[in-house]
Amino acid sequence: MLESSRLPPALKRALAAAAPRAPVVGAVRPLGVEGIDRMLAGGGLGKGRLHEIFARESLDEGSATGFAAMLAHVATREPGDASPILWLREDTAQRRCALHGPGLVDLGMDPARLILGVLPDVRALLRAGVDALRCAGLGVVVMELHGAAPLLDLTASRRIALAAEASGVTPLLLRLGKAQPGPSAAQSRWHVAAALSAALEAGAPGHPALRLSLLRQRGGPAGFDWDVEWDRDAVCFRPALPGARLPLSGGGPVPLEAGAGESGREADAGWRIAV
Repeated sequence: MLESSRLPPALKRALAAAAPRAPVVGAVRPLGVEGIDRMLAGGGLGKGRLHEIFARESLDEGSATGFAAMLAHVATREPGDASPILWLREDTAQRRCALHGPGLVDLGMDPARLILGVLPDVRALLRAGVDALRCAGLGVVVMELHGAAPLLDLTASRRIALAAEASGVTPLLLRLGKAQPGPSAAQSRWHVAAALSAALEAGAPGHPALRLSLLRQRGGPAGFDWDVEWDRDAVCFRPALPGARLPLSGGGPVPLEAGAGESGREADAGWRIAV
């Protein structure tokens, strides 16, 4: 277990229960779409490797957040793997719009596995992310950053990548708020946009659908686009069905109810929150 004093005490206590495990170096998790896995180095999502996720437009931020949750689910889908998923956010982002617990459940994620860490600023978030990645008991660390985040430079991304390679924990950098790609040590970089989903019987909304763009990857080709659907039961993606016609998302995020406190958010979402 990590001993850094830079982690908030509540977050340290939340991570203390994560059972340590041997690092898995070089393992991959197929995403499920043959065309994507064929293009990815090693044949899938690299565990213990840094991956970046960008929203194509402001209205695609919900889709990018969903994609981060889907990748976290894929990275920890091995039978018997109950390792926690740590999601780090800035306090301003949490106050503006909380993660939607029922939506994560609808993607197949068990809220009991999610630890939500709320940090005061980008500097604290990046430091906590690197420290948390040294805890081999975790499965995934999602670091959600908004805006330009100048502190996230090439040196900072290298620290994240090296900590992940040493522990086998998979870091996901979720870049929102009109963030722009820059120099990075990431293994892969993705653009995500909402796509149209094919209606189910009786016109019911279809499966979550995304337009994925692989912008770059280390040691492999890039510059490809795919329309995919998310299969929550199989924990993988599949090619989007023809004839899609229903929009995936609404018009924007769902704000917190006025007066909602930290304890109320924790009870409604079902996850553990460390502020």
